[in-house]
Amino acid sequence: MLKEFLQENKLDTKLKERELIESWEELVGRTINRATKKIYIRDGKLFVIISSSVIRSELHMLKDEIVRKLNERIGEQIITELVLK
Repeated sequence: MLKEFLQENKLDTKLKERELIESWEELVGRTINRATKKIYIRDGKLFVIISSSVIRSELHMLKDEIVRKLNERIGEQIITELVLK
């Protein structure tokens, strides 16, 4: 019943997005998480604002892998793109 209510009101996707954001540190590690200033999801894109240009460059090379791992964690494709700023 609760699952159906969440799906009908599109809250299940929001809960999954929240879970993905909360798993960011576990996926990328403490050092990268410390450099993360803001993280949010809009229209299937994960936006991550990083304070270090070096870390941002490293993450840029791993974008596809990060998206894949995040989606695997949740069990469906929620994120289509990682945008680093």
